[in-house]
Amino acid sequence: MSKEHQAVKVEIQPDVRDIAAQLGAIVPYALKALAGQLADDPDMGRPSGLPGILNVTVDGDMFEDCPDLSVGYIREPDRIEIRFLRAAPSPEPSTDAHDQEQEQEQEQEQEQEQEQAQGRDQDQPADPAIAAVTVREVADAWRRITGWLKRNAPDSYAALRAGASPAAIAALEGDFGIRIPVELHVLWLLTSGDDGGNGWGCLPGNRALMTLDAVAAAYRLKMDAQAQEDTFNTARPEDERITVWRASRIPVVALGPADSTSGLYLDAETGYLGRWSRYNEGPGESLNTLVTYLEEAADMLEAPALATGDKPGLVDGALVWLSSIDPAQEDRWQPWTG
Repeated sequence: MSKEHQAVKVEIQPDVRDIAAQLGAIVPYALKALAGQLADDPDMGRPSGLPGILNVTVDGDMFEDCPDLSVGYIREPDRIEIRFLRAAPSPEPSTDAHDQEQEQEQEQEQEQEQEQAQGRDQDQPADPAIAAVTVREVADAWRRITGWLKRNAPDSYAALRAGASPAAIAALEGDFGIRIPVELHVLWLLTSGDDGGNGWGCLPGNRALMTLDAVAAAYRLKMDAQAQEDTFNTARPEDERITVWRASRIPVVALGPADSTSGLYLDAETGYLGRWSRYNEGPGESLNTLVTYLEEAADMLEAPALATGDKPGLVDGALVWLSSIDPAQEDRWQPWTG
């Protein structure tokens, strides 16, 4: 152990332990070994795109039948929380010199992309302390929701997709040409969408977190609608020009797992949620921030007696919210009382 500091406390979140068990029998041991290393060397990871989060890779060859692992953790002065875990893709060995050259070129391109991203970060600096708090708030709220689902609604828990890779989020950010807000970035690292437990999304109103593909499709549709309006706006007086969509709006939540006709967007400029519709109806009132929205959903699950916006319940092994229940299912719906 380094003489410069004492070992810090390392905590592994329960959902990370679950993911480790799913990745293989040896993975929990590998994760525990990494926790020991982090206790002695908290800064061994590399900075990620999120303030306060470091990434470290575990070489699977060090453990029998273990995949390479990518681990994300929050570094604080006296403690570490391991928040993210996924199997890192293992590149196929290249024996051909041409393949090796291609790999080197890809590595150089990745380094250039990282440098460009860092340049963008420098152009638009964010308060690291505030961003780090946001990371923790989103992760904590989502952990409360998924913890409830795992204990009480296993079908809904099983319908949640694994977290998206940083590369997939970066690709979406590049397609949109805007910075993905840190709170949405963190949420997508935790889950890349909700396929619906028996057809119901896990959020109030039985809404569902959209998959990244659905987000991209809805965003393109809305941007195309605005482009069409812009062709007419050129001939309209300035005070009569119509705006149906702004580039800063990112669709996040859909009406249901199989219904993307409307939902909620996150405005990357204001940080607030709003309502969107495929039919270009006027946007609804500003709602909460994404953090507040998730926290309120968790509160309603944990303290249903105090819930005012909606009431959680169960149909078999799925979470179903009362406000949007199918009338044909009402006799099967059991209110959740805690």
